[in-house]
Amino acid sequence: MNTPHASMTIGAVAKRAGVAIDTIRYYEREGLLPEPLRRASGYRSYDEGVVQQLLFIRRAKDLGFTLEEIRELLALSADRHRGVKAVKHRAQERLAAIEARIAELTRVRDGLEQLIDACPGHGSPEQCPILRALTGQEPQA
Repeated sequence: MNTPHASMTIGAVAKRAGVAIDTIRYYEREGLLPEPLRRASGYRSYDEGVVQQLLFIRRAKDLGFTLEEIRELLALSADRHRGVKAVKHRAQERLAAIEARIAELTRVRDGLEQLIDACPGHGSPEQCPILRALTGQEPQA
């Protein structure tokens, strides 16, 4: 049975959080997770709080936050007075970046669709509108 102070190995934490052991070590080095306590044997010892932090990090990554932004979110989550407002602001910034990326991907998709529609799919490579566009040549009339 796990209590809030139950001692878990790094393998048990990794399994519960659905991440690799190396990911936990990386997040520790990057300061996203606190340095773990050490048992007398030297092995790392974790509690349930680390599992919750790992799940937070995974969910934030799934929403497109960078590790630096996640570091900020973790710090802001502890700020009882200004944290929620700042977290909302960071989420709004992330949404704006995602919307800009979607607009860029839409533009790229539309351009690629036009090139595909213009290409007959046969003939010489010099006449291919896709290859001509990739080499920077003007389309032929």
